[in-house]
Amino acid sequence: MEKVPLTRSGAIRLEAEMKNLKSVERPTIIRAIAEARELGDLKENAEYHSAREKQGFIEGRIKELESILGRADIIDPASLSGTVKFGATVGLVDEDTDEEKTYQVVGEPEADIENGKLNMRSPLARALIGKEEGDSIEVRTPGGTRSYEIINIKFI
Repeated sequence: MEKVPLTRSGAIRLEAEMKNLKSVERPTIIRAIAEARELGDLKENAEYHSAREKQGFIEGRIKELESILGRADIIDPASLSGTVKFGATVGLVDEDTDEEKTYQVVGEPEADIENGKLNMRSPLARALIGKEEGDSIEVRTPGGTRSYEIINIKFI
């Protein structure tokens, strides 16, 4: 089985999500299914079918989280240094707009671009890996090629 790289904070977040699904969401949906069954004919019972569908999503997500956490390779970014690699928090400046952005390079399960968590397999992260402060990179995006300069690299 392939290891899944995660930061400590990412693993904690996924564990909290799984705990919530198991201790809050799962019991709630089981009660909803029981209540819907009491309403009678299940063939035409929209509440029952909706609850069963939601139960399927919850159980699927629990299995996915158990798999990810079971294969997790927890990496502490604070123990790293040097060029951009997994766990690095990178400050960039867009060379066309002078807009500054900060991203942390993380594993796929914890990626969240809106919160500055960049999937290590994304085009931008792949372009950053191995680079140093002051380096410029070009990345092809759906909106065209973008140029960035690395202004800082932190491992926190």
